[in-house]
Amino acid sequence: MIDSYAGYVVHHLEFHLSQSVVTHPPYRLTSLVGVGLGALQTVRAARLADVDHVREHAGRMQLRQLRWLLHRASATEFGQEHMFGKAVGLAGREMLRAYRDLVPIADWYAFKDQIARMREDAEPDVLWPGLVRDFCQTSGTTAGDKFIPVTEEMKKSNFKAARDIFTHAMNFGISLPGIMGGKCLFLGGSTAMTVSDKGVRTGDLSGIAATQIHWPLSRIYSPGSGIALMDNWTDKIDAMARHTIDQDVRMVSGMPSWMLVLIERLFEVARERGQYVSTLKEIWPNFQLFVHGGVKYGPFDARMRQMWSGGTEDIPYRLELYPASEGFVAIQDQAHDPGMRLLTDHRNMFEFVPLEDIDRPDAPAFLCDEVEKGQKYVVVLSTCAGLWRYVLGDVVEFDTVPSLYEGNRLVRSGDGPPRVRVVGRHRHFINAFGENIIAEHIENAVERAARVLAVEVGEFTAAPVYSAQRRKAGLELILEIEQASAVQLEHFADEFDKAIKSQNVDYTTKRKSDLSMGPPIVTPVRMGAFHAWMASKGKLGGQHKCPRCANHRDIADEVRTIAGIGAMDSNSVQLELVAR
Repeated sequence: MIDSYAGYVVHHLEFHLSQSVVTHPPYRLTSLVGVGLGALQTVRAARLADVDHVREHAGRMQLRQLRWLLHRASATEFGQEHMFGKAVGLAGREMLRAYRDLVPIADWYAFKDQIARMREDAEPDVLWPGLVRDFCQTSGTTAGDKFIPVTEEMKKSNFKAARDIFTHAMNFGISLPGIMGGKCLFLGGSTAMTVSDKGVRTGDLSGIAATQIHWPLSRIYSPGSGIALMDNWTDKIDAMARHTIDQDVRMVSGMPSWMLVLIERLFEVARERGQYVSTLKEIWPNFQLFVHGGVKYGPFDARMRQMWSGGTEDIPYRLELYPASEGFVAIQDQAHDPGMRLLTDHRNMFEFVPLEDIDRPDAPAFLCDEVEKGQKYVVVLSTCAGLWRYVLGDVVEFDTVPSLYEGNRLVRSGDGPPRVRVVGRHRHFINAFGENIIAEHIENAVERAARVLAVEVGEFTAAPVYSAQRRKAGLELILEIEQASAVQLEHFADEFDKAIKSQNVDYTTKRKSDLSMGPPIVTPVRMGAFHAWMASKGKLGGQHKCPRCANHRDIADEVRTIAGIGAMDSNSVQLELVAR
């Protein structure tokens, strides 16, 4: 094993040296940052590239993380109340079973009072040992603010994950000196932090992460501290576009939806200056890597290609992440494969609860080596920031599953490292009429319809439509779409309907002969309507994202109102475009 790692180190050093003669993209002094990072990460790159090792040891890695967490927090208030000291002394799977017996699955509200004591009163040793000085403020578009502890251990975990992004990029064949010969742009939230009279800091996760950007990384970081501090997203995008339009940007990290907004603003700024550009390639010719996450990329793919190249050519490299305020979850480890590898050795432990069981008080939970492919699971995590069996809320499916061992006995052979795809949120679904639609069904259907009709779409959401005079019960899709005729929209609704049916037998049954549900309604809105709705909620920018579906009409009617259509009248005649 050591020999293979040593050989890998030598190979990567030779690779980076050989790249120094390449003239495109040009190498500059800051390319040395990439050379240094590549050298630091060569052993890690070899370990991550050894998929056989990860396949065989992923479960054991996770058990080691749990043992470390229990030992570290055994003297805290929570650890004593739940007898962590008793569980940590047991053997692997017995320790896990004891932990599950001692600690119930819970959401953020179960920790709310303890977090308030830690944040507002600076009380130490509550959920995690010592005083926690940083808290991430996070909120969805329909819920109140939540505060998530960010310990020094969690900062190290996140920093390790950030380095793993570049390590996987190396394994994709990307030259780090090439990337870091230019600027790396981060489309994050405000880096501003508030500090209490007890010295406790609160802010966006971007602000906490910004404290770890030091020289020499600060030489390649964009947009710079001044713009990063801005919290008005409209002004921030404008400032970012004006600041980076003349920079040699080679990597961007951010959500696809906000990336598209930035590109549009770059085009506008360029035209204001008399530069009549139509593609991002003309502005950032050395752009190589787009690191993205937060939302499914597929629905944005065609529009992103068009804006990058004016046709179907894609950005040279894309790498998808599964980040969360509570802890980094997974990173794409294979080019052109949507599966993201679970971070099994980052001081966090993940469990997976079958979606249909998540509301049961005795819900079963499984490690990454105990799951089944084809099953939908809700992610539950225990973290090095003191969240214990915490319901993250995302729903995932596994593409590959590692081998399962009981001690040294092989119970089941695996087919790869634990790789997941996010398919929705366990509270984001539509089941008004027994149709059991989840976010993934909506996303896949929009992607398919847009591809078949060769149209560009933006944000979208779906909601139930309740029966009224001359209107059947059904489904409404509200969709940002450019330059689509009435005929195209009618065909879009038809393709959308077919795509939902191909994924969901319950929907197909309800749609049979239009007996229980009528054809879906497609309501087109202007580009930017959803961002206007998010702005009205104070949730514009950063990591905020539009819900893809909801089992109510609140979001749908609010977006319709913002777009100038008005809420759907419960007694109105169906006027929107429907499937044939």
